[in-house]
Amino acid sequence: MLLHELVTATDAVASTSSRLAKVAALSDALRLLGPDEVGPAIGFLTASPRQGRLGVGWRSLSNLAVTHADEPTLTVGDVDAALDRLAGAEGTGSVAARAAALDALARAATADEWDFLARVMLGELRTGALEGVLLDAVAKASDRDAATVRRAAMLSGDLGATARIALTGTPEELAAIGLEVGRGVLPMLASTAGSATEALETLGGAASVEYKLDGARIQVHRDGEHVRVFTRSLADITHRVPEIVEAVRELPADRVILDGETLSLDEDGGPRPFQDTMARFGSLGADDAATVVLRPWFFDILHLDGRDLIDEPLSTRLALLDSAVGDARMPGIVTEDATRAEEFSREALAAGHEGVMVKALDAPYAAGRRGKSWLKVKPVLTYDLVVLAVEWGSGRRTGQLSNLHLAALDPEGAFGEPGGFVMVGKTFKGLTDATLRWQTEYFPTIETHRSSYAVHVRPETVVEIAIDGVQRSTRYPGGVALRFARVKGYRPDKRADEADTIDTLRALLRG
Repeated sequence: MLLHELVTATDAVASTSSRLAKVAALSDALRLLGPDEVGPAIGFLTASPRQGRLGVGWRSLSNLAVTHADEPTLTVGDVDAALDRLAGAEGTGSVAARAAALDALARAATADEWDFLARVMLGELRTGALEGVLLDAVAKASDRDAATVRRAAMLSGDLGATARIALTGTPEELAAIGLEVGRGVLPMLASTAGSATEALETLGGAASVEYKLDGARIQVHRDGEHVRVFTRSLADITHRVPEIVEAVRELPADRVILDGETLSLDEDGGPRPFQDTMARFGSLGADDAATVVLRPWFFDILHLDGRDLIDEPLSTRLALLDSAVGDARMPGIVTEDATRAEEFSREALAAGHEGVMVKALDAPYAAGRRGKSWLKVKPVLTYDLVVLAVEWGSGRRTGQLSNLHLAALDPEGAFGEPGGFVMVGKTFKGLTDATLRWQTEYFPTIETHRSSYAVHVRPETVVEIAIDGVQRSTRYPGGVALRFARVKGYRPDKRADEADTIDTLRALLRG
């Protein structure tokens, strides 16, 4: 199948808000795929290539200066092979080899195909082809029951493999996919609530109220002495976290699947910054365990000694969790008293954690789903930042200025000229249609220059940004990057020299 067919389908998906239309466009494209193309194509559509890390960043892509093909000739298989070459470039000469592979791919692609591929490689496709829509498209294209497809994908943890079985296998093969100790399961996800009181009201009765750590989500599988540890995205990090492996081997359960979080603690027993924990999942390995030691806390159990638990209510799962993990249980209470829930929330914050999770006691474990049975409550941090540039949008936002480059004030000139600004992140989230129209009209009036992807502007526009926190960054000169930034609104009442400072944001790393 030509890559062009997939690009056309994603353009159609991005141009409509109709879920039915999105499903129809994707299912038409999926029917054209050969068996060996299904997995790679699903990876493209979710901006998660099956090869994982490609060693390609925005700087590599922005530095390319090539002439693209006039006519589409690339197949899905061609692109998959090219990504294999990118991911496989290692050792001496790897930089040159990766650059050559990237250059060849860019020259073979049309301009539209290259725009698509660049966003796939950067994980920023943003077509609206969310996994739920894509699962419905797989069901439609394969003429399989949507609930069966969805459950198979959740329990296998592999949307591409599930799609291939659905599209090329039998209904019996699809239905046979179940929970398996040692194979990652898509994690259950949470919605948000403004307060513990609001969360209790939403759930309508007694609920489990638990600490929400500023750590990393982990899923741990144990089968006898064999332990595997997965991240939220189901990457296997077992070799990087030997202390978690040993902690799980000491539990009384022989075969178990646990859901939880991990973080590292400082000398006083308080949580260290999120970035310290995430470092163990990246470049650091087992040799660094002495300096960044991780401790697991578990808040759910999916399987215990031959018994699958995902369809059991949370109340049952929590009782079994207590017996299985003991002191490794996430701190929590069961209450229907809003006053007690708020008090527990304050205790979590005072201990240095993000907030609390409030969970319905009668809810099953909805793998891979975001519903109202789990509600996270944490304070929203807002800061006034300055816009340095705005990127042109894609899909439904084509022709509009969308993604904001955000900067904090640098009054002392620690990272440049005194009174200047230092970039701390980007966001396109939280923008209404009206705001997008306003941005597109306004920012060209204060333009300083343009690049191939953005309009650079005078640093004078202040925007209020909500974030979940910050993390250390080597990308930005200030050494800090925003986490989950979204636009609250523009602040025409504020001057740029009244924006929050880089020191204010850097202080969050220590908080």
